[in-house]
Amino acid sequence: MEQPDLIYKIGITMIPGIGDVNAKKLIAYCGGAEAVFKEKKKALLKIPGVKQTIAEAVIKNDVLSRAEQEIKFIEKNEITPLWFFDNGYPERLKHCSDSPVMLYYKGNADLNEKKIVGVVGTRNATDYGMQVCQKIIEGLVPYEVLIVSGLAYGIDVYAHKMALQCGLNTVGVLGHGLDIIYPSLHKSTAEKMINQGGLLSDFTSETQFIPENFPKRNRIVAGMVDALIVIEAAKKGGALITADIANSYNRDVFAVPGRTTDHYSEGCNNLIKINKAALVNSAKDIIYIMGWEEKKEKKASNIQKQLFVELSPDEKKVVDLLNGAGSMSVDMISIKVDLQASKVAAVLLNLEFLGILKCLPGKMYQLL
Repeated sequence: MEQPDLIYKIGITMIPGIGDVNAKKLIAYCGGAEAVFKEKKKALLKIPGVKQTIAEAVIKNDVLSRAEQEIKFIEKNEITPLWFFDNGYPERLKHCSDSPVMLYYKGNADLNEKKIVGVVGTRNATDYGMQVCQKIIEGLVPYEVLIVSGLAYGIDVYAHKMALQCGLNTVGVLGHGLDIIYPSLHKSTAEKMINQGGLLSDFTSETQFIPENFPKRNRIVAGMVDALIVIEAAKKGGALITADIANSYNRDVFAVPGRTTDHYSEGCNNLIKINKAALVNSAKDIIYIMGWEEKKEKKASNIQKQLFVELSPDEKKVVDLLNGAGSMSVDMISIKVDLQASKVAAVLLNLEFLGILKCLPGKMYQLL
């Protein structure tokens, strides 16, 4: 494993109380992972968010011996460490403020596939939920979608199993290190996934297995996908936490409706009710909303005509911005051109009608 600074990269994540946001600050201020451990305590304390305990832990270098053990573990088990700046790191996740600085991956799927869908739901999946899950995943097969979930009981593991059965790659994001599989009942499924997808975690081996780890797992599921589908969820639970995180990351969230009397449809129905998820009951709905259906190529002459229309001042601001930036979210466009989000949304819609720009997965926009 030819990464001489890997020990420092892993070491940063092991500093007590560091967190991913502060880890990124340390790396940015010091100029690299190795530089962090060579910085003086006085300089470290001047970095925003770095407390006395963090600075002392860095100076002591105690974490480096533990990091060295982890390197031996990942080498022995053929695990790929993915640093925040590595090409193999999930690009979608990279743009989330609290994304992990280090991931551990064992598998053969591309974590930057063109189409990635997360599927989550209740641990207590009903026949209805499993039938809908199967129907949706079967409908996604022609589009070569990567299916991501959390390998948990219920809808999660069923989504993995259906993906395997249908020939789609599927990645399980774990709430613990890659030295164990939880639930152990899913070990055979996990082993199949390594050859048809993979297992991903931001936890090192020998990490204490605690419930608090699962929300951290959920943020990775939400961050690395284009769209998240919630199939059955009670009023409270991990699936709804993942949906909230996905919404905060500006991901497209979908929910499968159920009868108002069904306990495990209450969460999905409420997501739809409060406009935090689009109602879907088939893969066709998802493909249509995400804009993944095969479209007939527009004739060059038609596009060319639209380019010569007279733009309003606000429309010209947006076009000029995107011309230099590539793709950008609605919120960022609003900030850059100093317009209210509602005004920007109207401008984007009109430009889309004119054939000047298009909406990408994740509610991003770019010029045609």
